[in-house]
Amino acid sequence: MVLTRVRSKQGLFASLLILVLVSNYLAYRLPAIPLPADSRGVVIGSLLDFAIIAPLLILAMTRKKGFTLKRFFTFMVIGLVAARFVIPAQYFEPFRFIPYVAIGFEAILLFAEISLLFLLAKHLPGILREVRREKNIGTLFAFPALVKEKVSTHPIVSIIAAESLMFYYAFASWKRKPPVGENQFTLHKKTSMIAFNVMLIHAIVIETIGIHWWLHGKSMILSIVLLILNVYSIIYVLADIQIVRLTPLTMNDDRMQISLGLGKRMEIPYDAIGKIEWGNGAEQYNLKSEGLIEFIARDFEEVKPQCILHFSRPLQATLFLGLEKEFHMAAIRVDDPKEFREMLETKKRLPLPK
Repeated sequence: MVLTRVRSKQGLFASLLILVLVSNYLAYRLPAIPLPADSRGVVIGSLLDFAIIAPLLILAMTRKKGFTLKRFFTFMVIGLVAARFVIPAQYFEPFRFIPYVAIGFEAILLFAEISLLFLLAKHLPGILREVRREKNIGTLFAFPALVKEKVSTHPIVSIIAAESLMFYYAFASWKRKPPVGENQFTLHKKTSMIAFNVMLIHAIVIETIGIHWWLHGKSMILSIVLLILNVYSIIYVLADIQIVRLTPLTMNDDRMQISLGLGKRMEIPYDAIGKIEWGNGAEQYNLKSEGLIEFIARDFEEVKPQCILHFSRPLQATLFLGLEKEFHMAAIRVDDPKEFREMLETKKRLPLPK
């Protein structure tokens, strides 16, 4: 029912957007609609439609991605540039400077975002020093947190931080040994996850060698693009393997840190856990439920969760490219479920440190 309502609203906004665009196009081209001698008022109305009404309708259609001024300004610039092609030149002549002003404004915003990368480069040595000093927090959690604290929470900075982690784990982490402790629990040792990823790398390499040379004779550009994507995929899978090996589930004094490769990581405070389901209740739970994130290592056979954590408040998880999303539940499977259950229930009962 809810999904039907969402789709009907999206269809309504899409219809209104098409109506706005088509009506503006026909207003200048239908002989049945004569324009006044002074057409500046009509042109101003069209510019308002393209710069304000159309962007608002697009934002309403894509509201799941959130309303931000950056997205609004981007759609506004696109709308003003599109207006230049919809409105005939003889009517648009007095306003020809407007698209250039909009593009210049967008360029300023882009320059401001690029400046964040220089700020990241400036703070990077200090961030790395602090990451090395953090003994209780793994690099996977410490590095992005310090980047947000010292640089910015901007999506571009988060993406750069996520990609930096990928290259670090893929190329610079092979001398590190997996941490071992009573408060750390692995998720992958009793599964075929590592073997599966190694097989995936072999498949990508074979595909790259075969298809790249076949495409090279037909389309050099397409073959190069495919080569770059395959190389990126191999680097990503290598980093994924290392993160799974080097970042076990860690139970600190006040929170649990859990990850499963580059694409999932989360901090779960014990006071945010409202209910825990174990055993058969957890195994029978629908893992495709809305608001549930799973930390279950892949295997050649289907595996079930050992526990389902229900949160008393929504918690954020970091996903692919540093994107964040809120979840209400987490499904977990570890290699030592008995010890994990005992420690989790103990931690859950302990008062938080002041």
